[in-house]
Amino acid sequence: MTAPARLVLLASGGGRSLENLAEHIAAGRLPARIVQVISSRAEAGVVARCRRLGLPCRVIGRASHPDREERDRALVAAIREARPDWVVLAGWLLLLPIPPDLEGRVINIHPALLPGYGGRGFYGHRVHEAVVADRPPASGCTVHFASAEYDRGPILLAEAVPVLPDDDADSLAARVFAAEKRALPEAIGHLIAGRARLEDGVVCWTAAGLSPAASPPPRDEG
Repeated sequence: MTAPARLVLLASGGGRSLENLAEHIAAGRLPARIVQVISSRAEAGVVARCRRLGLPCRVIGRASHPDREERDRALVAAIREARPDWVVLAGWLLLLPIPPDLEGRVINIHPALLPGYGGRGFYGHRVHEAVVADRPPASGCTVHFASAEYDRGPILLAEAVPVLPDDDADSLAARVFAAEKRALPEAIGHLIAGRARLEDGVVCWTAAGLSPAASPPPRDEG
């Protein structure tokens, strides 16, 4: 029997995506194990959520490591120590240095359809406020491989949701997070099963019916 995939999750906020993944794992829908959680803030909700879920959590951020180079070294060391198969950035607000041994194994989920509404400064509620101000027909979420730039790595999977005429940032955020709850475990499942991989900067798919060099288009929940 194949051992569950080892996941390391990095988060700076409340940890809702962490709990969503934990629920999928507990229900047998995701053949994985969360072996380490890293928070950038000691006061973040994800720390308390880890205590409740019985998951190991470390805090490595600006407060604990003010020097960026020292912080980067500590982050990479903590990740390597956990021996992950995959590293998941779920609401992680710091740019993570990705050494060669972790390339192609770090993914991020972003609460918009990239490349729109992404990059430095676009995170959390700020994203939804910007979308509501512009009123495009759709928003959504994107799971992508992390790179040396914020929100600029190759896209693995995206799911679109409508932007409704009466939406405010809160109502749109709720609809997008519902999509995130589906998209993130689905993307991780594809990686674990070997259906998707990063090769020479391109997301390659091997599942039947998919081009080996193209990702599926964003899904629209209707």
